[in-house]
Amino acid sequence: MKFRVERDVLAEAVTWVARGLPARPPVPVLAGVLIQADEEGSLTLSAFDYEVSAKVTIPADVAEAGTVLVLGRLLADISRNLPNRPIDVEADGTKVNVTCGSSRFSLREMPVAEYPTLPVAPDLSGTIAGDVFTQAVAQVAIAADRGDTLPILTGVRMEIDGEKVTLLATDRYRLAMRELTWNPSATDASHVALIPARQLSDTAKALGAAGSVELALGNGSDGLVGFEAGRRRTTTRLLDGEYPKVTSIFPSSVDTEAVIETAALEEAVKRVALVAERNTPVLLKFTDGQVFIEAGTGDDAQASEALESTLTGPEIQIAFNPQFLLDGLHAVGTAYSRLSFTQPSRPAVLTGQAEVDSEADSSYRYVLMPVRFAS
Repeated sequence: MKFRVERDVLAEAVTWVARGLPARPPVPVLAGVLIQADEEGSLTLSAFDYEVSAKVTIPADVAEAGTVLVLGRLLADISRNLPNRPIDVEADGTKVNVTCGSSRFSLREMPVAEYPTLPVAPDLSGTIAGDVFTQAVAQVAIAADRGDTLPILTGVRMEIDGEKVTLLATDRYRLAMRELTWNPSATDASHVALIPARQLSDTAKALGAAGSVELALGNGSDGLVGFEAGRRRTTTRLLDGEYPKVTSIFPSSVDTEAVIETAALEEAVKRVALVAERNTPVLLKFTDGQVFIEAGTGDDAQASEALESTLTGPEIQIAFNPQFLLDGLHAVGTAYSRLSFTQPSRPAVLTGQAEVDSEADSSYRYVLMPVRFAS
């Protein structure tokens, strides 16, 4: 195998493919990136760890077709740090030589025969706008569980009904739900998939810059979901199990609503939370025209701040985990945020709106469980 490729093209491709390679692979070959050179002038780079696969095709000047397997992270580091000149790669016995200007590296070739066959993605199910996909996943994935006590809660539940897509995630302390539309291959499309949140987030960030992203969900029996944008393709193994029916957590009625400038509230909570020790809440006191934000009690450090807000309904005091509240404010993506309450001990709902007096955008809802504030 022998080919020449532009430095930036190779560096970007290898970095993307190798981004999910395990630091301690169960089998040594899983630390590798498979490079297949085609005489028609293309390189296909692949990586697979039995859970996630990634594949990208890039143009190259191929003098001799062939396939090699080399350490992915090492090749990514090398290609990123080479001078901005064409890179020549040639297989030589048990070595793969990488040359760029006067820089020369010799990498150990790993056994291609031991490398597993990459999974085949299901049939195309439809397409979704790249920017919408990226934002929606980011808004929901923040609420997925990061522990391993309940593996099913580490996923994002994707439900598709015709043109409607609903993304849902919870860690039992908060819940995020985003509704959006897409372009299904069939008008009666119906799918339910539980996708690992971390892999879904990585995929959305990597592919969302494209104009549109293709989703391949198949019939669910193959246990895979596929994504494709441009020349990048990836598959992720779905989580098994029945996701809990958590939508019942949404309050059926609202007694009090407050509208606040999102950025102002986010910055104020950040400042006040500086005195909040680990796992201690911030208290929000909503009165007519203002919200007071407080943290710290007794002899400990204390902080408070007041912001302008618009209140509808009775005054209320409620406390939240500051990081969970900040996650929701950061994700809402609108100039103003609306907080809807029933009682201080009941979940609150955060939604966004463009103007202080406009309607709330219910396509994204972030539910927060309150916490007890020791006075």
